[in-house]
Amino acid sequence: MQKELTINVDERVYDQLQRIGGPEDISQFIESLILPQLTDADLESGYHQMAEDKTREAEALEWTEAMIGDIDATR
Repeated sequence: MQKELTINVDERVYDQLQRIGGPEDISQFIESLILPQLTDADLESGYHQMAEDKTREAEALEWTEAMIGDIDATR
């Protein structure tokens, strides 16, 4: 099932989309670029890759631990 979506883009972007995909194929062109970014498998893979980055994980833990002191204890 197709759904209609209205977006606003700069005139230069629109002109390039028409040039690349043709006026009738802009939707399919955009969908082909976006759809791979929305799959759960890619998202899950990305989370696994982030978790394997030990330096990043250590920095994230340090940041979250430092934020605990900022929580309003009166709530």
